[in-house]
Amino acid sequence: MMLSRNYGTCHILFLLASSTLFAPCISQLDSPWAAKKRHMREEVRKMFYHAYENYMKHAFPHDELKPLTKSFTDSLSELGNLKLEHLPNNYNGSALSLIESLSSLVIMGNNTEFERAVRWLSENLTFNVDARINLFECNIRVLGGLISAHILATDSTNRLVQGSYKNQLLNLAEDLGRRFLPAFATPTGLPYAWINLKYGVIENETTETSTSGCGSLILEMGALSRLTGDPRYESAALRALRKLWSMRSSLNLLGTTLDVTTGEWIEYSSGIGAGVDSFYEYLCKAYILFGKEDYWRMFQSAYLAVQKYFRHGPWYHEADMRTGKATYWQLTSLQAFWPGLQVLVGDIAAANSSHREFVNVWKKYGVIPERYLLDHQMLHPTEKYYPLRPELAESTFYLYQATKDPWYIQVGESIVNSLNSYTKVEGGFASVRDVTTMQLEDHQHSFFLAETCKYLYLLFDDSFLVDRNYIFTTEGHPLPILSSWHEKLPETYIPTNWTYAKGEQQTRRASAMSRQVCPAMALKSGYGVQPMESACHIPDTRADHRCFGDEECGVDSTTCRRRSCSMAGYCGLWIL
Repeated sequence: MMLSRNYGTCHILFLLASSTLFAPCISQLDSPWAAKKRHMREEVRKMFYHAYENYMKHAFPHDELKPLTKSFTDSLSELGNLKLEHLPNNYNGSALSLIESLSSLVIMGNNTEFERAVRWLSENLTFNVDARINLFECNIRVLGGLISAHILATDSTNRLVQGSYKNQLLNLAEDLGRRFLPAFATPTGLPYAWINLKYGVIENETTETSTSGCGSLILEMGALSRLTGDPRYESAALRALRKLWSMRSSLNLLGTTLDVTTGEWIEYSSGIGAGVDSFYEYLCKAYILFGKEDYWRMFQSAYLAVQKYFRHGPWYHEADMRTGKATYWQLTSLQAFWPGLQVLVGDIAAANSSHREFVNVWKKYGVIPERYLLDHQMLHPTEKYYPLRPELAESTFYLYQATKDPWYIQVGESIVNSLNSYTKVEGGFASVRDVTTMQLEDHQHSFFLAETCKYLYLLFDDSFLVDRNYIFTTEGHPLPILSSWHEKLPETYIPTNWTYAKGEQQTRRASAMSRQVCPAMALKSGYGVQPMESACHIPDTRADHRCFGDEECGVDSTTCRRRSCSMAGYCGLWIL
């Protein structure tokens, strides 16, 4: 289907920005479903606190809980050991599950625990450590969690932290963001997948990364720039995103893995699952959060390509980005986020169709296996696990908000019952190692607290969202939709970019940003400037001078300097 700028009849794109969508009517409050929702809300609350309290008792301040043995794992040791001050030298942990739980605590109304957690993190967390971390994971989990919690802590309507909060979480987030920046110092602007927090990019670091890894940073790093006033974070993420988009095929498809130094694709096959999923998600949500038209243009083109080349009925297979031909016919659990994204753009029918197929798989196995082979109608022989993923709950939440169909409440109830039946143990909630036997694995991932419980709770009780405007990151951290964050074409960009045009009565300033004209072209009458062309002039690729990357900009006619693409997406003399 062609995407409409009306975003569907319910204006679904701004699902989380419309207070009327969350305003319960009298019939809803008096319906039999109201009691069901209240009961299920309390069931989810119990789930969350069973997981959270066991983490605090048996694993805090380490990263994640091992619920079967009631011990801990420093899971970020695979991503990097984010060590804490004032703890033994042999301690490796970042209190990851605590950071991931912050917004969930607020949504469930536990302001006291939220304030206690904020105070502890403010006094203990540091990133000045010799630790190799995965940029993408640390960005969505740690940076996103800190930024979201800072916004909640400073929201005057919440009154969460009484007087003691002095932007400590934002300071931590900014420190972490600065440590990310060396990863972007590549010939392409695409960031390394791994970076040492203390020493930057280490010698002989791998140059391979994923589409998600370098194309899903804009929400957190963009928000950090808006909060601190430092444009470097958003600029780095945006440059990487534009470069990635410029690498798309003629079909508007992207691959899965690439080399950050050469800008060449390594894996040409891709879909909407692992390695690519959040790239699509962040294009759409970045448009909602920041209002930049470029994000919508990229997303619309990418979405239509997905529908054309990946979709097969209600399912989405993988395909070669160069030819569009199917490569792997498989369902992955991460794909279950897609119906929720489709709700945001108003494609409700397609969202419902895919969502129901995921629900059928859930009912067949009791949970969703990590990978299911569609062409053979069988489980993947080695990926039979379910690590408490949130994607089905997330899409169920969005579809209920869009339709108010009580069937989605039943789906949510089924998910809650399965989690309690198959994964709840005395020490928390355990991942499923094999969905055919329901053998458990000793791991409670932090996203169970950040996302799975959160989306289930919001499905049954969305009061947190009423009269509030939020978009959720790929890790479930809420960010506010603010008009002040929406970019408008500035009257000026930076003073050094001004050229001067002499008018009849006075000299007025003009620039490519303010006038949206190429310096080689005549300015409109009233400025007293005649058309003038020069031998060195190379026009910008587009007549309106919009751009995604420097390669779409030409050479200035008056200075013979190479023009570059600004953060706002216009060609000009932005680099001295």
